[in-house]
Amino acid sequence: MLLGVIADDFTGATDIASFLVENGLPTVQLNGVPQDDAPVNAQAVVISLKSRSCPVDQAVEQSLQALAWLQRQGCRQFYFKYCSTFDSTAQGNIGPVTDALLDALGEQQTVISPALPVNGRTVYQGYLFVMDQLLSESGMRNHPVTPMTDSNLLRLMEAQASGRCGLVNAAEMDRGAGAVKEKLQQLAQQGVRYAVLDTLNEQHLLTQGEALKTMKLVTGGSGLAIGIARQWAQPGQEKAQSAGAPQGQKAVVLSGSCSTMTNKQVARYRQQAAAQAIEVARCMDNADRSAYADELSSWVEQHARAALAPLLYATAEPEQLQQTQQQYGVEAASQAVEALFADVVTRLQQRGFSRFIVAGGETSGVVTQALGIRGFHIGPCISPGVPWVRAIEQPVSLALKSGNFGDENFFARAQTEFPV
Repeated sequence: MLLGVIADDFTGATDIASFLVENGLPTVQLNGVPQDDAPVNAQAVVISLKSRSCPVDQAVEQSLQALAWLQRQGCRQFYFKYCSTFDSTAQGNIGPVTDALLDALGEQQTVISPALPVNGRTVYQGYLFVMDQLLSESGMRNHPVTPMTDSNLLRLMEAQASGRCGLVNAAEMDRGAGAVKEKLQQLAQQGVRYAVLDTLNEQHLLTQGEALKTMKLVTGGSGLAIGIARQWAQPGQEKAQSAGAPQGQKAVVLSGSCSTMTNKQVARYRQQAAAQAIEVARCMDNADRSAYADELSSWVEQHARAALAPLLYATAEPEQLQQTQQQYGVEAASQAVEALFADVVTRLQQRGFSRFIVAGGETSGVVTQALGIRGFHIGPCISPGVPWVRAIEQPVSLALKSGNFGDENFFARAQTEFPV
């Protein structure tokens, strides 16, 4: 095994796994840290955690457990994967987890590279952009759990980590891998623990991969994986993708994300297929939730023969989301909706559903846990960073989409472009 990836949520894990496979590195994704050391037949393993917005100590503990397992598999390089919009609070979890991994590996420096240019995430002079907007002026400013009100990665990292942050700027990146390695050495001599990497295009990602091949720990979004995978590339790309190709007849679309793009995707899909909004009030009542899950499962079954799969969604615009959170509480409302999705998915699996298209990192985690899925083979991409995946131990296929990924017609394309 060459590369071990620790991803802080489920969709982030499939995101990076898809880029690794596309760039020549056969990859398996595992849901959570395995309880045994049974060998995995792949050059790269991505361990997906649910550590993005949990308490800091839990995120650190889970990440160190994942690192220890990957070390026992003999991985040569380790990769801490977080979102391309650097989702975090002033307390973490990106900084504390990075520090813990550095300390466990006995390393003094790593890089910060959340950019994914193909999806409009770029870094210039240390500032993170979403399309043509600063991060703090994008829809991420209103994120319900991790609102991003600053775009400067150096400030964001230093606020939540224990060391100093420096910059490898775009001009240095343009001069190639040698210039990048030289700048990293200079920063290390100055005691800089974290180096933010300016990234404006895919060539910059390839340069980073070449410059960082011997760095024990790297951190970033999925874009850096393009360059890293090219350095470790092995034959077998097409075979790896075919192992995760979608299968099964009965499908459903589930959306829990409230991101800007997912709101657009839900709005478009409601014009194309049967759709029903989740009533949060009924999720909050534990006694009623089971009956509500039965009702929704039956409704999905009634529309299962349509050309496009039915949609259940908890997606809401910022104003409506804020009202819901004020009425029920942020954590309480989120946990209640997740519990409902878990109940519905369990019932749909019993009814023979085997294809699940899911929007939102938290929702994706809930769905995979409810289905009892240990790991995935990575299949063909629907959109950059969003592949079809197939469960290792059962005939279930999933498309797990991070909130802001995909185009407005994503839900329909996931079905029409990849028919059974």
